[in-house]
Formats: sequence, C-alpha cells, structure tokens
Amino acid sequence: MKRFGIALFLSVISIGLLFSQKVVEEKTVAAPNPALKASVAMSNAEYRVTAGDVYMLAYAAGTMPVTYQLIVDSSYKIRVSNLAVIDVEGKTFLEVKAQVEQIVSRNYPMSGVQFVLTSPAVFSVAVTGEVKQTAEPEVWALSRLSSVLQPLLTQYSSTRDVTIVSRSGKSRTYDLFKAQRFGDLSQDPYLRPGDTVRVGRLLRSVKIEGAVERPGTYQLLPGENLKDLVEIYGSGLTPLADPSRIEVIRHIGSGKVAGQKLFFDQTDIDAGRELQHYDAITIHQISDLIPVMFMEGAVGVAEENEILPTPETSNRLTIRFNEGEDYANLVRGYRTAFSSVSDTANAYIIRAGERIPLNLNPMLYDAAYHSEYKVEKDDVLIIPFRQYFVTVSGAVKTPGRYPYIPDRDWSYYISLAGGFNTLQNSLELVSITDVQGKKHTKKDPITPETVIEAKTNSFLFYFNQYAPVVTTALSIVSTFLTVIAVTQ
Repeated sequence: MKRFGIALFLSVISIGLLFSQKVVEEKTVAAPNPALKASVAMSNAEYRVTAGDVYMLAYAAGTMPVTYQLIVDSSYKIRVSNLAVIDVEGKTFLEVKAQVEQIVSRNYPMSGVQFVLTSPAVFSVAVTGEVKQTAEPEVWALSRLSSVLQPLLTQYSSTRDVTIVSRSGKSRTYDLFKAQRFGDLSQDPYLRPGDTVRVGRLLRSVKIEGAVERPGTYQLLPGENLKDLVEIYGSGLTPLADPSRIEVIRHIGSGKVAGQKLFFDQTDIDAGRELQHYDAITIHQISDLIPVMFMEGAVGVAEENEILPTPETSNRLTIRFNEGEDYANLVRGYRTAFSSVSDTANAYIIRAGERIPLNLNPMLYDAAYHSEYKVEKDDVLIIPFRQYFVTVSGAVKTPGRYPYIPDRDWSYYISLAGGFNTLQNSLELVSITDVQGKKHTKKDPITPETVIEAKTNSFLFYFNQYAPVVTTALSIVSTFLTVIAVTQ
C-alpha cells in the first residue's frame, strides 16, 4: 500500500509538470518561455546541460518521497541528493539523466526516480566585428549562430567568415552559406555561455542573374571564380541558357559611372575566369534571340474591370514569333487582344516603309485559313479603331458628324455641335432618327449613325425672316394710296 502511495505521488508530480508545460504551450505563440523551452530541450538529443539550468529530481527513499531542485552553476558540478557529486560539463541532458537515474536506482531500488528539466538557462554572448553595433544578445543552449547574427549584419558583413571564441579561448571559423545552402549544421553551431562571436568583412560580393537555376548575390571565397559562381552558387545553367552571350558589368577600376561592360562565353566558364568585387553577371537565354514583331492600335487583352483601349490610349504589343509563321496563325493566337473597337477588316502591315492592307476577319476563326503574308522581323501590324458617328443638323451653332460615345444622350451631341441656336430653336425641340429611319424620343438611348435634328420653330426667327418683305409690301401699298389721294 505504501509503495502504491509513493508511486501515485511521483505520478502526480510528473503529470503536474507535463500539464504546466502544456498550458504554457497553448498560451505561448511568439517567444517560448522557460517551461516550453524545457519541453523542447528534453526532446532534443543534442541539448547540453548549461550553467543556469534548473532541474527537478523526484524519487522514493524507502517509504519517504523526496523532491528537490538541482541548479547548475558555472562549476558544472551538481549534487545528486546525498548520494554523489557529478561533473556535467559538456554532457547532454539525456546523458546526465541516465547517470542520475543510475545513481539513485543503485541506492534506492524501485524508487521510481524522475529527473526533468524545468527551466533552461538563458545567457548572453558577445557579437563584435563587422556588425551594426557590438551587442550582447540573450540566447539559450538551442540558439544557433545564424539566428543571433541575422539582425546585426550589415551590407559589408561576411557570412563566410564568422569566428567563435569559446570561454576556454578555443577559436573556430564557420561558413553560414554552407549551412544555409547545403544543410551543413556543423557550420551553424549552437552557442554556449562565454562565447564571443566575431564577424569578418566580406571580400568579394558578385551578382549573377538570368539563365541560372539560382540567381542572386553571393559572397565568393578567395580562389573562387566564374566557374564556381555558375556551377556551385548558381546551381548551373538552365536548359535555355545561351553561354555564348555572358555580359559582365565591372564597376571596380572601370573609371566609368555605369561600369565597364565585358563579354564572356563558355570558354571563360570552363577556364574559371576571375571575378572582381561587385561584378554583375547576366547570362541570356536562347529565347532572347527569337525575332519580334509589333501589334499596335486597338489591341490589348481586356481583363475584368479594365477599360478597353481608345484612340487616346492606343496600345503596342511586342510579340515573339517563329520564323516561317504566317499572319493567319499569329492573329488566331492573339484573338483575345481584339475587341469591339478593333477594325480588323481594315488592318495593315507597315514593313520597311511599305503599307500592306490585311483583312484579319477571315483569319480569326477559321483554323484552315492561311495567309499569303509571312511574319517578318520588326513588322508593325496596325489595328485601326472602329469609329461610329452621330449626325447633328438643324438649328445648332455647328452642324456636323461627331464621334459616337456609348451611354451618352441626345444633349451630349447637341453640346458637341455648340448647342442650340436660340434664335431658330425654342423649347429644345429635336427630331431623333436611328440608322434604320425609326423615330426615337429624348428618353431613348442614342445608337451609332443616329441623326439628331434641332427643329427651327422660333416665332421670332420666322418673324425676322419675313418682316422685311411684309414691311416693303406695306410701304408700296401706302405709297400707292398716297399718290392716288394727291392726284384726285
């Protein structure tokens, strides 16, 4: 019965520790606190016992339960109850746990010994060298070198030359690029109390872009060259790379603000051409040599909520094509570039100053149709805008034909014609006739080729037009009557 009580006691302790860690996990999102760190540390076989760690030891000494804390100081000596003193420096948690449990079990068989980490140590390391400022960030025993350096690096910091000097004075240099690219975690070690991190200054930084699998900016080590940059750092050329056209912009020692442009090829890669600090290398693709032509005017793929092109917003598309391709095949591939404002029947090609008419309508939707015209380099295919008009006549200041704009009413076109001539038109009386001769009211929408006639219906206009004639006639009659009266 007593043994059962002791076992129950130890189980309660264990469950309590696990429960507290679980609660912490649920409440912690950003920065792990000691309980969550303890859980992570005990699940990591590489966690090394660190000065400042706090452990909990629990076991049954006969019928008496025993629990107490063990705190690791800088001497790395811990007392296991009154049973032994052990040296834990350089040992992992699992090694120390096995050693402690063995000591207790040897002295108290069937004691149900438990040894757990409750609070991992937090310590600071010094970071100096080519960094924003000398700093002493706080870390713990599972903090890797890269996580500490990242916020402190400058554009001149070398991640290839990082030295850690341990508390004992032992020095070792690490290459974080190898850890990040190749997963060599031996180059990104865990930090330990008393470490001093020194960051070196970069020697060569070069940029590679274009047809390589991993374009980017890289720090080269002494002796590394163009071959290393392409094959190791850039992970090799892409299938479409054109190694005969490699452009290098050299800034150091060029004497020019924009730098000096050099041209390399495959032989320079094979020979390991030397690179300088801040060189920028571009490897072009074979597809860059494919010829291009241009499509201009009422073209442009209309996305959702995008306004179709207008004469004021004419587009110009650059189109790559295969040699021997005819215009029927090309325009079918770009049929979505045409819209209701595209006058495809009156398109034309500008080639070497010559204008070649080209009706696209039979080409667009007939896959069997072939054009007699082949696409040539630098051709410009002009797609005119389809234009409709509205005619305004009658009693307006400037009668004429005006461009049709959708969703505009009759008053818009009257205003384009300068407005009503008020001497001829009163009450804004108009006659609206569509292209089929059908009469419309002012409330009806205006359609293309509609005729809007402003009626001449002003009384004053007619009065002023005929008043001189009436006045002259009356004058003649009056004069005639006067002559008759005098002669009698």
